[in-house]
Amino acid sequence: MKRNILIIGAGGVAQVVAHKCAQHNDVLGDIHIASRTVEKCAAIVASVHEKKAMKRPGILEAHTLDALDVAATKALIARTKTEIVLNVGSAFINMSVLQACIETGAAYIDTAIHEDPLKICETPPWYGNYEWKRREACAKAGVTAVLGAGFDPGVVNAYAALARDDYFDRMDSIDIIDINAGEHGRYFATNFDPEINFREFTGQVWSWQNREWTSNRMFEVRKDWDLPVVGTRTSYLTGHDEIHSLSRNLDVPHIRFWMGFGERYVTVFTVLKNLGLLSEQPIKTAEGLEVVPLKVVKAVLPDPSSLAPDYTGKTCIGDLVKGVKDGREREVFIYNVADHAAAYAEVGSQGISYTAGVPPVAAAMLIARGDWDVRTMANVEELPPRPFLDLLNQMGLPTRIRDETGDRALDFSDDAADEPVLARRVASGRR
Repeated sequence: MKRNILIIGAGGVAQVVAHKCAQHNDVLGDIHIASRTVEKCAAIVASVHEKKAMKRPGILEAHTLDALDVAATKALIARTKTEIVLNVGSAFINMSVLQACIETGAAYIDTAIHEDPLKICETPPWYGNYEWKRREACAKAGVTAVLGAGFDPGVVNAYAALARDDYFDRMDSIDIIDINAGEHGRYFATNFDPEINFREFTGQVWSWQNREWTSNRMFEVRKDWDLPVVGTRTSYLTGHDEIHSLSRNLDVPHIRFWMGFGERYVTVFTVLKNLGLLSEQPIKTAEGLEVVPLKVVKAVLPDPSSLAPDYTGKTCIGDLVKGVKDGREREVFIYNVADHAAAYAEVGSQGISYTAGVPPVAAAMLIARGDWDVRTMANVEELPPRPFLDLLNQMGLPTRIRDETGDRALDFSDDAADEPVLARRVASGRR
């Protein structure tokens, strides 16, 4: 059984991760939080103690770390006797942290695809550009590396696997829909790191259609969805991480990602982009100062973690899957609804951070108890979905389904323990 957690990152998602790890430290053991700014880590530690989140007395410590420094990360893993690393820092550090895990034997979990700071919207599939190149190294070292274990990517991948296993004989399309129906009271802000947020949308929008990669412009394709709880919402076809693994691991001809945006976001984004303020390439001012426009925009926008106290409303994120079961066409929507105010009351973060931060802790618990300790690299849809979704039901992110019989909660508690055979198939290279 693996124990002792190193959380890398100190933003809103890391705060959720720390609280949830503390709530389950009887399983996960010692908890360490590291980032370049140790004061942010210390603030998270203080928040955990203020909320009395520790299930039992134990170690909860803050550390300074430049996670781009593989040697320093290895040294911290060794010093803290870490066996599971939860990487919820910037997507720029994925490869460095993963390499440190490969060289120390620690299990690795992240929530997003690696990005090169100087490149935007690389050639699909994005996982093939970085992470998947180290799959063989993980297998050789016997290191478990679970990729994209947030909500999207992450939980939505598990929803797709559940649909494949339980609800369809053939899946024809998966539309992943991410709607934030919350309000934070600011004129304009992003819900997580502005630099990463904007980079997602400044390049081409890649989707998987007719079993091939299809490119569109951002905000070119719009669709309104009538969803549970949040009602009818406008969304736009958007490129996103999970499409790049689902298109490889599931035999589905159409996989698309839709994200909700309000008119103000679209307007501000368009103006910033047209002015060149979302460029990741450095420029020189008239005074000779070299600046990166995107980093300047990030600096003047609100810190996403500052939005949490005033956030109200709900999110709705899920998979609308169409296909055939028992010779008949069917459609199901597997989803979760999260509440911003409830997330803040529990862990001091808003709902977007909550939905991203709870799943990697569930993944860590599955690795700790052996269900997902597959000793190789895997995306979430390659792993047993039921124990994962069962834990999420217990940890604050319950799964619901809407189909021809109505809308209801899904309970995985009776059979969640019957899945390890699939994990063994991944470990042996058979899928």
